[in-house]
Amino acid sequence: MYLWILLAVFAALLLYAVSLYNALVRIKHEVSRSWANIDVLLKQRHDELPKLVAVCQQYAQFEQATLTRVMEARAAIRTATRGGDIARIGELEGSLRGLLGQIYAVAEAYPELKADQQFALLSERISTLENAIADRRELYNEAVNINNIRIEQFPDVLIAQTMGFAKASPLRFSSQDKADVDIAALFDR
Repeated sequence: MYLWILLAVFAALLLYAVSLYNALVRIKHEVSRSWANIDVLLKQRHDELPKLVAVCQQYAQFEQATLTRVMEARAAIRTATRGGDIARIGELEGSLRGLLGQIYAVAEAYPELKADQQFALLSERISTLENAIADRRELYNEAVNINNIRIEQFPDVLIAQTMGFAKASPLRFSSQDKADVDIAALFDR
């Protein structure tokens, strides 16, 4: 009789451990899926940037240094993405967004460029992608938060440590990204 009770308790504990493990696996994959969604949008935006730069370059006096810095930032982000360096990606993305703001501010001085249909379409496409990236960042950071809480909670921590579940890194923004935009400074460049 005691043997049956002991086996029932063992089976219940085993089922509970399996359900905790499966939940941790699901959460880990949610973090990966959330990052993959961001990665797709970043790639789409990065594919649009050379087109925007090319349109701007058609206007001979357009600030070449800004265009060069945009392409350098794009290359640095790709390198950080390949390396899986989430912290560096967040930092570089902030710089890139600032550079895009500079392009749009400088474009104000070029009425022909502002009126260019291709520039308008690319600007709108990039703005749409920026909004989608911001939404996906929020979802990613929420998935990271859930993951990190679960692998530190008892009894999940026992399974997480035993099975090698690791903390995920949230996508953090630089203090520059969080600050109010100085529109006047953008037009002074």
